[in-house]
Amino acid sequence: MNGLEFLQIYWWLIISLIGAILVFMLFVQGGQTFLFCKNLSSYTDLITASLGRKWELTYTTLVLFGGAFFASFPLFYSTSFGGAYWLWMAILLSFVIQAVSYEYRRKKGNIYGAGFYETLLLLNGLLGCTLLGVAVGTMFFGADFTVSKTNLLNPGQPVISQWGPLHGLEAIADWRCLLLGLVILFLARTLGALYLQNNVHADAVFSKNISKKILINGLIFTVLFVAFIVLLLTQRPEYLKNLISLRWFGIMFVIGVVLALIGVYTGAFSKSRNGIWWSGSGTILVILSLLAVAGLNGNSYLPSMTDPASSLTISNSSSSEYTLRTMAWVSIAVPFVVGYIALVWSKMNKGGTTEKDVH
Repeated sequence: MNGLEFLQIYWWLIISLIGAILVFMLFVQGGQTFLFCKNLSSYTDLITASLGRKWELTYTTLVLFGGAFFASFPLFYSTSFGGAYWLWMAILLSFVIQAVSYEYRRKKGNIYGAGFYETLLLLNGLLGCTLLGVAVGTMFFGADFTVSKTNLLNPGQPVISQWGPLHGLEAIADWRCLLLGLVILFLARTLGALYLQNNVHADAVFSKNISKKILINGLIFTVLFVAFIVLLLTQRPEYLKNLISLRWFGIMFVIGVVLALIGVYTGAFSKSRNGIWWSGSGTILVILSLLAVAGLNGNSYLPSMTDPASSLTISNSSSSEYTLRTMAWVSIAVPFVVGYIALVWSKMNKGGTTEKDVH
């Protein structure tokens, strides 16, 4: 293995880790989907107060994920973000309305009312999770695009990738990508319910109802996830080969699944509030292992169904060795950033969210 290959693998693993943390952080979006549930409607202020402490971390992680991809694998950025821009713009818009909603929902002089912004938060939860899952689904199942680097020399149309007329939105019609979108949505809802159980200190009625949400959404997620894994391993057997040959990721995947199920069981059937940590840890391990094996061993992490030669691998889409090496020094700061996030999290979570935090 030469220096460039090592750096490509190194940065692919970092991106996989950031992606895994992002999926975990989607518990904020998942929690927002409960705002209009009948048996939780009286706790709307508590729910928004709790989730409002964490939404910026999710948004920041999304930006970090895109930025890391841009710097280390720019061809992916220009192909997916640049070619399927309507899909990514829809995702970005759903996150923008989330930021606006938390800023103005309870602000003095709000002429639209809290309900309007709560509706936007609901849309962010439903659309943000589903569309993000659809976008990632193109990495697993492929999309209709072609890549031609020579287009950069064309002054009339210097665009590397060519997608369909809907520029990425056609992926929503691919039931395989939509399946992953639903998997991410119900995973986010399960994690959201687990987080609210952990953070919101309310009465016994809230605890009972949130436990039901954990069980129902956890069961739906499990069924959808099993269907997705079976579909992935049968349609793209190279994933199974990688999980076996790269056994540490295979072991990580199995452990992650077990931890996620333990978290759902803990949240639904016990008095413990720690289900979010079991399922959260499991989520990170599962997503990390799936994203990692997507690009290792020469696997195509963004297959082209139109032109197989246009498919992206970590070797044909990465930055130069100099850029990756320079960025590797910058990555030394990552543990400090993670430590800062953990510190901020613990400070904001101290004591949980109670009625006194609603203002």
